Amino acid sequence: MLVGVLLVVLALVLTGLGVGEIPLSPVQVLQAAFGQGDAVSDFVIGQLRGPRVFGAVFVGAALGVAGGIVQSVVRNPIASPDVIGITSGASASGITAIVLFGASGGTLFGVVLVGAVVVSAVIAGLAWRRGITGNRVVLVGIGVAAVCLAVTGWMLTSGTVTQAGTALLWLSGSLNAVDRDVVVVLGVAFVVLMTLALLQAPRLTVLTLGDDVAAALGLRPNRAKVLLLLTAVCLTAGAVATAGPVSFVALMAAPIARRLVGRGRVALGPVAAVGAAITLASDLIGQFAIPGTALPVGVVTGVIGAPYLLWLLARGR
Repeated sequence: MLVGVLLVVLALVLTGLGVGEIPLSPVQVLQAAFGQGDAVSDFVIGQLRGPRVFGAVFVGAALGVAGGIVQSVVRNPIASPDVIGITSGASASGITAIVLFGASGGTLFGVVLVGAVVVSAVIAGLAWRRGITGNRVVLVGIGVAAVCLAVTGWMLTSGTVTQAGTALLWLSGSLNAVDRDVVVVLGVAFVVLMTLALLQAPRLTVLTLGDDVAAALGLRPNRAKVLLLLTAVCLTAGAVATAGPVSFVALMAAPIARRLVGRGRVALGPVAAVGAAITLASDLIGQFAIPGTALPVGVVTGVIGAPYLLWLLARGR
């Protein structure tokens, strides 16, 4: 099934690289990718479409894996980074850096990472009761997210019109400003963090059985949870620093992947592929669904993900 999802991602990548004001065939796209294209296709793919498409791949994959980790650790289907406040904390720190210091690039990446880690530590500290449990994390995270939203609003109203415009575009979850340097940084970070996540995948599978069973099998549940959640926080921070808070990808990717590979299994590879597919498809819809209007990818994922969240809340107890 992973192969099938990867083929969907590949098809979306070729589509994203080929469609636009200067259409390119799949053959031209592949020739440019291997350095054998003409000057026009090399420029279009190397400078214009390539960074956006591969940025969408890495952002979606990072958010998908982060959501899968958080949902499995907390054992709650709505406990994704954008619901429990991690994304809000990263966004608030990023907006503060943009408005007050005009941060961008590596500086913004570092500030967002620190902000996400600090907010996650606050959430974990407030929710800790002999460990991390699902309902407490969700409720505390919602409260912390409200505080972060207030900070975001404060920064937007205290900045200049130009700063507010830049910040609002970033907050909507946009891939417009992604360039090659940003994609390289995010790609390296994703490979490192994905490797750490895969190394911890056996612990994640054991944790889904419950803390008591995990402890009986020789695992230290709280320590394993902290390390896994830290990995998820770093993945979320990297994605938010690159494209802003792209909503609901982290919420939807893991449940879809579980249905594809079998219920109950924690398979981070398919989760990453599904997250990438959702983000790529949403970005293509945002660019071309409405002629003459380009919607940020975060707007499209919000339109798709909000009904899914409401459905989860309605069907749950």
